[in-house]
Amino acid sequence: MYPQGRHPAPHQPGQPGFKFTVAESCDRIKDEFQFLQAQYHSLKVEYDKLANEKTEMQRHYVMVRLCYNREQLWFQIARLVEDLHQQQVAQAVERAKQVTMTELNAIIGVRGLPNLPLTGQTSPLLGSDPSWANHQAWRLLVGTILFFSLATEIIFFISMLSQCTVLSYTDIPLLSSTVAAPALRTPLSIAGSYPSPFAVMGHHEMNGGLTSPGVYAGLHISPQMSAAAAAAYGRSPMGFDPHTHMRAPGLPASLTSISGGKPAYSFHVSADGQMQPVPFPPDALIGPGIPRHARQINTLSHGEVVCAVTISNPTRHVYTGGKGCVKIWDISQPGSKSPVSQLDCLNRDNYIRSCKLLPDGRTLIVGGEASTLTIWDLASQTPRIKAELTSSAPACYALAISPDAKVCFSCCSDGNIAVWDLHNQTLVRQFQGHTDGASCIDISHDGTKLWTGGLDNTVRSWDLREGRQLQQHDFTSQIFSLGYCPTGEWLAVGMESSNVEVLHHSKPDKYQLHLHESCVLSLKFAYCGKWFVSTGKDNLLNAWRTPYGASIFQSKESSSVLSCDISTDDKYIVTGSGDKKATVYEVIY
Repeated sequence: MYPQGRHPAPHQPGQPGFKFTVAESCDRIKDEFQFLQAQYHSLKVEYDKLANEKTEMQRHYVMVRLCYNREQLWFQIARLVEDLHQQQVAQAVERAKQVTMTELNAIIGVRGLPNLPLTGQTSPLLGSDPSWANHQAWRLLVGTILFFSLATEIIFFISMLSQCTVLSYTDIPLLSSTVAAPALRTPLSIAGSYPSPFAVMGHHEMNGGLTSPGVYAGLHISPQMSAAAAAAYGRSPMGFDPHTHMRAPGLPASLTSISGGKPAYSFHVSADGQMQPVPFPPDALIGPGIPRHARQINTLSHGEVVCAVTISNPTRHVYTGGKGCVKIWDISQPGSKSPVSQLDCLNRDNYIRSCKLLPDGRTLIVGGEASTLTIWDLASQTPRIKAELTSSAPACYALAISPDAKVCFSCCSDGNIAVWDLHNQTLVRQFQGHTDGASCIDISHDGTKLWTGGLDNTVRSWDLREGRQLQQHDFTSQIFSLGYCPTGEWLAVGMESSNVEVLHHSKPDKYQLHLHESCVLSLKFAYCGKWFVSTGKDNLLNAWRTPYGASIFQSKESSSVLSCDISTDDKYIVTGSGDKKATVYEVIY
């Protein structure tokens, strides 16, 4: 383990022993530590090299597997078409033999053509042949027409299969090749048409492209359900899946589809890391509290990138946070195009990152790119600041309010979680653990447990009664968003890697969902706990079934969707996006 010459020879009897001072001993220990550290880094480099080789082998394996599967598919199609061709031609010939002159004349007469001669009359085509020959010739003509019609249909069928095959295979990258972005200093740093504080290196898309949102404007109902569920929602009994090109990144080909050959996007991950596609139950999209779809009912033109949104209870006002201010909108008035009020919270160039209403709807707390949180009194005739809470961190990324409205929790850019007494307006505690910015937060329905996610690739849970960390979940990606299910069992986590993972609060099993193509920037559970939504840099709003992630509906917006909220009655969704507007959706049940 040690190189030659690092230690003197062992002491021999009869020779004077070595004596070291404390300083010399400390130096020797320091040298040994540095040597071990160097060995560690060397082994880590070797490990990374082996991991890269393993990844390359997996890529080659997937490529070979895809090629093999494609050849097998074409072989099956060829056999199917050949059998179908033989059967249909035989049926066409038999049908042609059964056509009588009366039927033929009736068909042609309907089309406005002159009737054909039945007996020895002169025909422009056949002359004056006997009636039986005339009859047989027309049968042959009809059979030929039917044959060519069938051939045309078969050619069209083959061309459609060819197009589907090309889309399903050649558009799939061998493995998700993610560019390692530099450590993000802000959880909402995303590339787009808006200013530099939101710009960062792009993230490669997942295996395959989600084409449906490009085909259908607005919302559509999606995926992999049984025929019963499909019928209940007006879907094709063929079980059409609009996510035909989605594949989970880095998975072997055997895991990219469920029974029936439909592409899989939801996977169950066992305690030992085994991944299997989730077979959704027949009632995944059926039942009380499960939406059918959603429709856009309002667009709120904020004028700047909308990084934070929240909805009042009862649903009347929407609050949108952008550069320096929060705007208040009255959505109870149809067609309202202007905000009813504007709250100037920060410097003009600093973004609002989070705004939360207290349960009574009379107080709004706002945090963003500043060390100060502002508390607004909304009950006064004109909204006014009634308090400010100042911490040592330069920015606040997310806020949470305790169910009793006595405590506010703020995720700080230095990784700490600040705990504020709202009555006395003082900092009472800080939870320390995240080694980089704390980016997202949620609190349990009973107010006893806090969940936080960070740019240090960890999710942590905290006991609010004892003031200590309970659990830590480590990931390979930065955490941008999370939500805790109101029923108290499941935690959904949105990642920079484009995955959504749904963790059980006490069991090691989890679900991994793959419909986003880029960073998952916000996430929110419905108050019934039966579904949740996530939004991303890929312009998508996805609605998922708790916990296994059956896709309920999906919306494609025109820019990155940075924030979202759901009304307390689960009837409305509001999103904030990079194209300087907020969008209000009505949830249809």
